[in-house]
Amino acid sequence: MKVFTTGQVAKICKVAPRTVSKWFDSGRLKGYRIPGSQDRRIPRDYLIRFLKDHGMPIYGLEDESMAKILVVAQDQVLIENVKHVLPEEKSFKVAIASSGFDAGIQAESFHPDCIVVDFSIGRAEALQICQNLRKSQEFSEIILIAILLPDDGEGMSFDRSIINETFRKPFDFALLAERLRTLVSSRKELV
Repeated sequence: MKVFTTGQVAKICKVAPRTVSKWFDSGRLKGYRIPGSQDRRIPRDYLIRFLKDHGMPIYGLEDESMAKILVVAQDQVLIENVKHVLPEEKSFKVAIASSGFDAGIQAESFHPDCIVVDFSIGRAEALQICQNLRKSQEFSEIILIAILLPDDGEGMSFDRSIINETFRKPFDFALLAERLRTLVSSRKELV
């Protein structure tokens, strides 16, 4: 069962942590204290009930619990396969960008946990996307996965340290999905 700190609840509800502490101390928000400490913990079920009872949106909670994947690609087969192996009902939310410009806009608004860049959009553009993300303070720690072309003879000529994983076409989409689950789960607890 997922459990939240008062700071995490404050972020989800977009209020100050002190406000969450008041909710907890007054008994409106159920939870428990860590033995021997003043730290409070709120189980996910109690938080959802509290939000619903008070007419508050739960979208912050949904965003917190879902792994968000941004796919930068124009290859419709790749896009459909990624959507198929990472269904929303399995805690994944997938967004699509078709260019570097679109990827920048999507990254700013969607706040993905991982970005999959298909090098078939153009090798130079794909590398530029990866390099720009690593230079940005906000996205420097994001998981980057590159989908390389089968005949990319220059495959070894770029700095692979900016990319967490590479897959060369053709590849098994189930393997990609499993690797995404592992990488994202190590940074974010999926419900």
